Amino acid sequence: MLDEAVAPGESISSVARRYSVSPSLMFRWRQQRDEGSLAGLEAGETVVAQSEVRQLQSQVRELERLLGRKTLENEILRDAVRIAREKN
Repeated sequence: MLDEAVAPGESISSVARRYSVSPSLMFRWRQQRDEGSLAGLEAGETVVAQSEVRQLQSQVRELERLLGRKTLENEILRDAVRIAREKN
């Protein structure tokens, strides 16, 4: 739609009327395109809400923390087994 609006003899308003879309919405789309915020869509990437990204990042941090704790517990148990074997 945005490409049609730059064709000779066309305008955002006429294209918006043709597709029953608000001209202000098309102006916003054009601004986003010009700023590059639609680049992810053109690259075939999915768009994810920022709140979901933050929630997933928090979940990753928690899992990394738990992994660190389990790794430390594993090392302590290995040392305990090694010491017990040395005593026997």
